Amino acid sequence: MRAFPCSLSLVALAAVSRLLAQTPAAPPNPAAVLAAAREALGGEKKLAAVKTLVTTGRTRQVRGDNLVPIEFEIFVELPDKYVRKDEVPAQESGPTTVGFNGDNLVQLPPQTAPPGGRPGGPPPPTPEQLDAARRARVAGVKQDFARLMLGLFAGSFDSYPLTFTYAGQAEAPQGMADVLDVKGPANLAMRLFVYRDTHLPVMVTWQGGPQLGPGRGPGPGAGGGRGAAPGPATGSPPAAGPPPPPGPAAAQGPAPAAPGAARGPAPGAAPGPTAGPPPGQPARGPAPPPENRLYFADYRDVDGLKWPFRLRRATGADTIEETTFDRFRTNTKIDPKRFEGSK
Repeated sequence: MRAFPCSLSLVALAAVSRLLAQTPAAPPNPAAVLAAAREALGGEKKLAAVKTLVTTGRTRQVRGDNLVPIEFEIFVELPDKYVRKDEVPAQESGPTTVGFNGDNLVQLPPQTAPPGGRPGGPPPPTPEQLDAARRARVAGVKQDFARLMLGLFAGSFDSYPLTFTYAGQAEAPQGMADVLDVKGPANLAMRLFVYRDTHLPVMVTWQGGPQLGPGRGPGPGAGGGRGAAPGPATGSPPAAGPPPPPGPAAAQGPAPAAPGAARGPAPGAAPGPTAGPPPGQPARGPAPPPENRLYFADYRDVDGLKWPFRLRRATGADTIEETTFDRFRTNTKIDPKRFEGSK
């Protein structure tokens, strides 16, 4: 896998991933943590005055051995309209757009049903199945929207409301961080890390595999985020501290069976030992889903508001993409056609 530049080295990522949860004697109110974060981002009055947000930039994403550049535009009309348009200059395919308008999916090119009904092939999906897939797609995009809004606004919106509880404190090279457990619709569970000195959001973590939507790698069904159906990957995290990335044994999975093991015993042979853990040891369950991390960095002042101009995303021990914003524009008029697409 091609590595990111030094600024995105795994050494830097590991420094943050070693956060150790601690519980203070008198846990602060999560509302107070969020209020301090919103004050650091520009203040409640200025944040509440933001009705629309338009931002552009570039994402570099690891795909196999390649580092793929993606140019994007994000359009937000609060509280319930959001789209991201991606274009890959190195590919001949046109731009792709994914987002939501209320409970309607916005996806261009439109989502099409897979072919079916061929002799000997699977039957075509039913209208109920197509509607379920659409609703799952919308839920996944709203989860991505919610994670981004935590770094930009330190809060949530009516289109995807979140609840917060205090989980503890964490130590990082840059200082201490307050950790909030975040819950949302469809069993979404995340953790928000907010630095205690600057009060700026620094990281969101959640369980699940990578899923990055149209033009950005794996799509629906790949995990608990962009474009994915909500499910076990978004279950509750452990009670204390960010869940550690899976160790080598979990990443590698069970060892392959010896040649011929699936063929059964030879004719007339005595029954061999049954497969399973050694006596006295519990059975090993499936490997836990990988931990996803979204890092917010390089906060800059724009018209009295602080926006993170750099995002990093990692799955397990690997950085999978870096996003750099060129600019943020607030309260600019957005063409309503931006939020038209699949229904």
